[in-house]
Amino acid sequence: MTISSIGTARRWSMLVIALTSTTCANVFINGAAFLIPTLHADRGLDLAKAGLLSSMPSFGLVITLIAWGYLVDRFGERIVLTVGSALTAAAAFAAASADSLIAVGAFLLLGGMAAASSNSASGRLVVGWFPPEQRGLVMGIRQTATPLGVGLGALVIPRLAESHGVTVALLFPAAVCALAAVMCALGVIDPPRPPRHEAPKEHLANPYRGSSLLWRIHAVSVLLVVPQAVLWTFMLVWLMTDRGWTAASAGLLVTITQVLGAAGRIAAGRWSDVTGSRLKPIRAIAAAATTAMALLALTDWLHSPISVALIVIASVITVSDNGLAFTAIAEIAGPFWSGRALGTQNTSQHLASAIASPLFGAVISVLGFPAAFAVSAVLPLAALPLVPDDPASVK
Repeated sequence: MTISSIGTARRWSMLVIALTSTTCANVFINGAAFLIPTLHADRGLDLAKAGLLSSMPSFGLVITLIAWGYLVDRFGERIVLTVGSALTAAAAFAAASADSLIAVGAFLLLGGMAAASSNSASGRLVVGWFPPEQRGLVMGIRQTATPLGVGLGALVIPRLAESHGVTVALLFPAAVCALAAVMCALGVIDPPRPPRHEAPKEHLANPYRGSSLLWRIHAVSVLLVVPQAVLWTFMLVWLMTDRGWTAASAGLLVTITQVLGAAGRIAAGRWSDVTGSRLKPIRAIAAAATTAMALLALTDWLHSPISVALIVIASVITVSDNGLAFTAIAEIAGPFWSGRALGTQNTSQHLASAIASPLFGAVISVLGFPAAFAVSAVLPLAALPLVPDDPASVK
């Protein structure tokens, strides 16, 4: 089977499935952050401890991302997406049924380990079914799964938690992940890939040996993901505790912000297709992220209402680069290494996010939100000289 052997509608349906399954996984992965206000108010947890609990899915992700990538390289996308979504749903149901916060945290960790399956598999599904001149756009669309998952979680989970408690709130990601498992089992077709014995030697070679290109992209992505993680984790609680917003209004703004962020990823992907470059736009986005986070820190320190608009702008900018890096890595690594390379990419990013949540929670508790925003502005600045030039050719 080749890319041209299935109809256009069927090929685009692969994108829809990849987007939906990864969105559902991100409702689980990032939804725990929207339990922070309830954990803080009802359970008496400080922001550092609540942030640690909310980061358990991200810690789970970093344990298994490369392993899931290896399974994708060996067994294909369909089985990985189906099994991973089903296991994520089971862990979410178990977390909702647990009595203690320690047990909840353990099941969130296990769910994150299962949810890691969607990252490499859905990325490979998109890259495998679309030609290079469309990959930036379609990967940008697929990458909207993260902000859409965050936005959907922000719209639903805080209200459920505030009205019915943590247990009921966790049933929502459980239900959507169960539906995703059924959809993947019925709809996914593994993209074409030549047999290993027929593949060119350069496609089978380890892309990490003899080149710093992938390592530099990973490093840049780590530096750029921290401001994104800080905003995703603490925007809701900042609006509620620092600006006096209700859970409903704060959740709605977070949802709107994530939809705008999704549009930003699509636009960045299309930008890369038009210019023929995946990495030059990343450099521009890093510069913009530094500026936006610095202005947010300053205006929040001055208690200016402009800071609300700036946190929206900063949230959109800081998510726009992810699809570009993901596409570049998949193209550079090739069909026999892209699962592991994408797993490595996500491992480094999610580990950074998991560490950032409790660390910046502690910074906020001691020094306040402006200090956390200011520190976040330094990291994309440090990423600028690390962004490599685009390779002359990709696999």
